[in-house]
Order: sequence, then structure tokens, then C-alpha cells
Amino acid sequence: MSVNKYAVIGLGQFGTAIARTLAERGSEVLAIDINPKKTNAIKDEVAYAVSLDCTDLRALEDQGIDEMEAVVVAIGENFEALLLTTVFLLEMDVKRVIARADGLQQRMILEKIGVKEILSPEDEVGISVAERLMNPSILSSLQLRDDYEIVEVKAPPRILGHALEEIDLRQRYGLTVVTIKRQFNVGEKENGEIKYKHTVLGVPSPATIIQKGDALIVFGLSKDIKKFTDLH
Repeated sequence: MSVNKYAVIGLGQFGTAIARTLAERGSEVLAIDINPKKTNAIKDEVAYAVSLDCTDLRALEDQGIDEMEAVVVAIGENFEALLLTTVFLLEMDVKRVIARADGLQQRMILEKIGVKEILSPEDEVGISVAERLMNPSILSSLQLRDDYEIVEVKAPPRILGHALEEIDLRQRYGLTVVTIKRQFNVGEKENGEIKYKHTVLGVPSPATIIQKGDALIVFGLSKDIKKFTDLH
């Protein structure tokens, strides 16, 4: 089985949490920071830890960054460095570029240069980010004690058009559907793209039909949630 490869650039508290969690879950992680103390602190927990100036394009290219499944730019203290690094990654056609933004202004700038996935540390934690990296169908997650989780997950295509009682997630996967978040087309366009809004349906009945665009909020053991999300 192939191992997913990720790079995390910027090893503050936020970036370190992402790198550690990815590594703990079996991914091959390249951790990068300009400060050798930070790379030394994590070198025994990840596949590779490299100290370099990420605003040096050649230095980045030498690390095989373009071969990664995704690269997280988690630099927190130097937005200019974060921005230049992100531009380099986009020019290198990295599959997924995920950048940190502190505040609305930084988010707006990143959106303008074409970043599709933007993280705000005030809204995210490293473990949740790692979960999303490894399984893009998971939109958000909350880790509980004793290996339980609550996750928001895109409805897998194979269950669309079926009622909850047909799918029977409790019997098949040991999962409880807490609620469903449904997507509605509001008929407006922004930058040529259709805008949607989401409504929480409350406690769903067994007869509730899963529709395209639905997100299920489910509760259960992490291992059972993984079995379900593997349907994607």
C-alpha cells in the first residue's frame, strides 16, 4: 500500500501539530523550517526534517516538493515569506497547496493569488487539519476521549438517493447520524460560480433521503468512521 507524502512548512505550534498528527497516522512527512532548533525538535517524529529558507525556490525544488500529495504553508510570523513560498508552490503545480491566514486581509490576499484551501489557526487545530489532508471527504472533526470522534463528512456517492434506514449506518458501521447539513442553490453567481447556502436539518428521521451535496454529522469510533469514509 502506498504511503501518502505531505510537507509542512513552518513549525510553530500550529504546523508542528499538523506534522506530528500526519506522521502518527502513517503518512510520510517532510517538515521544513528556517530555524534548525525547530526541525531538530521534530526530526525523530517525522520522515524528514529540513532547515532551509523556503523563499529560496531552488532549495524548495531540491526537496521534491512537487511530488507531495499536499503542502501546508503554516508560517505564522512572516507573511511575506508565507506569500512568496505559496506563490512558488503554485508555480510548481503542487497538487494541493494549503496556506495559513491570520485575519481577513491575509485570507483575501491568498484568495487573490489562487489559493483554494486556507486555514485560520483561530478556527482550526492541527489534528483536524491532518484529518482533512488524509481524507478530503471529512469537512471537520472533533476528537473525543476513548477514540471517539464527531465528524462532518461528505455523503459518499454510493449512498445518494437512499434513506437512512436503508443505509443503516449503526448496524453496518457502528455510527450514529447526529444530523445532516443540506446544500441549497441560492441562484446567485460569484466569480462565475454558483453560490450555495447550507441548512441543518435537525434530527433526521429514518426515512430521510440522502441528497447530492449533503454532509452527514456522525458520531462513533475513529476506526469505524474511517471504514465509512473509505467509501469515497
